[in-house]
Amino acid sequence: MAEEFGRSVEDGLKLSRRIYLGKDRAVTPPRPPSHMDKSPVAFLPTAPMVYAVISNPGIVDNPDIPSYQPHVHGRCDPPALIPLQMNRIELEADSYLDTAIVKISGSWRVHCVMASKSCDCRLAVPMGEQGSILGVEIEASRKLYYTEMIAIEDRKYLEKETRLENGGFLKPHTFTITIPKVDGGSTLSIKVSWTQKLLFHNGEFSLIVPFSFPDYVTPHVKKLPRKEKIQLNVNTGTGTEIVCKTTSHLLKELRREVGKLGFLYESEVLTWTNIDFTFSYAVSFSHMFGGVLLQTPSVHDVDQRDMFCVYLFPGGHHSRKVFRKEIVFVVDISGSMEGEPLEGTKNAISAALTNLDSLDSFNIIAFNGETYLFSSSMELASEDTVERAVEWMSMNFIAGGDTNILAPLKQATEMLSKSRGSIPFIFLVTDGAVEDERNICDMMKSHLTGGGLICPRICTFGIGSYCNHHFLRMLAMISRGQYDAAYCIDSVESRMQRLLSRISSTIIANITIKAFDDLDEVEVYPSRIPDLSSDNPLIVSGRCQGNFPDTVVAIGFFGDLSNFSLDLKVQKAKDIPLHSVSAKQQIDLLTAQAWFSENKQLEEKVAKLSIQTGVISEYTSMSLLETDRGNQVAESPGVHKLSQQVNPQKVESQGRRKIFLNNLGAGFGNLTATAENLRPGAEESKLPEAAEIIIKAASNCCSRMCNQCCCMCCVQSCAKINNEFAIVLTQLCSALACFGCFECCSHICCGGQDGH
Repeated sequence: MAEEFGRSVEDGLKLSRRIYLGKDRAVTPPRPPSHMDKSPVAFLPTAPMVYAVISNPGIVDNPDIPSYQPHVHGRCDPPALIPLQMNRIELEADSYLDTAIVKISGSWRVHCVMASKSCDCRLAVPMGEQGSILGVEIEASRKLYYTEMIAIEDRKYLEKETRLENGGFLKPHTFTITIPKVDGGSTLSIKVSWTQKLLFHNGEFSLIVPFSFPDYVTPHVKKLPRKEKIQLNVNTGTGTEIVCKTTSHLLKELRREVGKLGFLYESEVLTWTNIDFTFSYAVSFSHMFGGVLLQTPSVHDVDQRDMFCVYLFPGGHHSRKVFRKEIVFVVDISGSMEGEPLEGTKNAISAALTNLDSLDSFNIIAFNGETYLFSSSMELASEDTVERAVEWMSMNFIAGGDTNILAPLKQATEMLSKSRGSIPFIFLVTDGAVEDERNICDMMKSHLTGGGLICPRICTFGIGSYCNHHFLRMLAMISRGQYDAAYCIDSVESRMQRLLSRISSTIIANITIKAFDDLDEVEVYPSRIPDLSSDNPLIVSGRCQGNFPDTVVAIGFFGDLSNFSLDLKVQKAKDIPLHSVSAKQQIDLLTAQAWFSENKQLEEKVAKLSIQTGVISEYTSMSLLETDRGNQVAESPGVHKLSQQVNPQKVESQGRRKIFLNNLGAGFGNLTATAENLRPGAEESKLPEAAEIIIKAASNCCSRMCNQCCCMCCVQSCAKINNEFAIVLTQLCSALACFGCFECCSHICCGGQDGH
């Protein structure tokens, strides 16, 4: 999907060369990126972008200065995407604890479509680390649009009313949505917001927001200055001094308080910024510290219990001893892991093995339908053993076969059953889903809760979208483990290394908060508090009823198994929206519990929380509400449910209608794709039949045959036709070549600026 998007943008840039820009020769048509890499990835958005969706290339022209170019026959299939020119951009980021709420506001002009015509426009929003879309507001010339969450009662009914092009995720953290029938020459004003995580490394928090705009979104007006604006607010919630480290843009400090900072960047520019917005800071402390933030819910909150957030920071100087580790790597080597996923996994594990202490021990279990052991018992991480393990992985990490997760997990837990004086880990890597996932969770839960002082931590890593990420999250949660995922295969190695670094630097285990036992109706997310790492802060949220004491105590074990105890001061969270900061964490963990227990009440709870906060979930879907400018009456808040009895025609009343988007959740795994060993990122849809491909290839010549006369569609179709049809096709192509059809079409679509 991302590659097709990139190719469509490349076609759109070629098509936009038809636009007549006036007699000012200083104004040049847009140029594609000057990357050596000509792959479609080079054309994916690196900042919020809007594209004109062009199916009919005949409507492409300057809406202000018509060029009266020759009529273009044929259509673009898939449609070409012409990046719109951007007239204004503003970024506002509010950083709280380890979460940032980002808001983008900008305007884009449909500069490439005749004034008498209209086209769909597609908004693409790349988000930062673990980005989650919150909402979109759009003002068009005749319509207003805004997104809202609705609860799903009948998913099948919803699917009948949605189209793939309405919206979804282009990549795991790149959200897209389509705005229908926008007039040529008009301006779109758009506001979009999302949440994302801050990165933490070496005691520093870093915020990275995709904000790099290509040259071709700059309007073709000679030397007209444009204003870009960035506003940043930082509230650590800790009440300690903030030390600024690095920034990508020249920020002006507006205010400084203890634990709070405010910055502003405003500049008149000739071209838009071409670097991401980054900002890093450190909280001034040299020792481990923590606290509790408490907040009363609003009157509109679906849950009237108090909200709380417990945070523990590892401190600036890591003098505390890390735990001695016993770790079993359980790696999926089924057929779908072939290539980059398995290679990235091998590289990440190899790096982790070299970083183990000589007193640590490890083992490796590779699995598909069978299991393959590096050793029959745990091995000390000596230099010689690590070298043998790396060599063993090179020989045995060969993708093939199906997926059976239970058997290797049982073997791993048996290996770690006699662990003493160390912290045992099971590191599970998979890209597939299996039928007995709930049974696996049940068995692991019963086995782990009956362990010794420190039970094995199951740390899970999911690759792609076919595995059940909620199952992997549940496995980690019941064992105080950690979970992460790489939805894009090119990020497998880097994200896995980050997770392995986090678990290998554990400094406090078995953390509990004593005050929770004295409160009523307490819910903690996650229910079993994970360990604290020197490489990552620990943040736990929840709800409770009753009076919180002024101070609570966190207890646990240090790496030398001595007792840990820390007093945490409780304070009111005045300027921090705890419901927004903790919403995604709570929705993710509650969804895993709802999946595991098959509890409808938990599903409804997740849906209500999703609708209230705007965070996507498995039990809600996003819709785009379209309103005529004369009917700007907002809907009353509430849970919007779809059922089989709902008539979509009733929604389209008084100039208003709902456009349903596809479900934006990750889903609960794909057993069919796993059984067929589909690789992560592979398209599940079947290739079109040969006749359909030929028709598409013929109608698509305007956009696809600009630089080559044999497109991928033709190549695919040739693989399916018989010899007789191949002869006919060859004769047809020869005849077309004689008439100069290809050359003429290419000249019309991608000719000179004046279209002659």
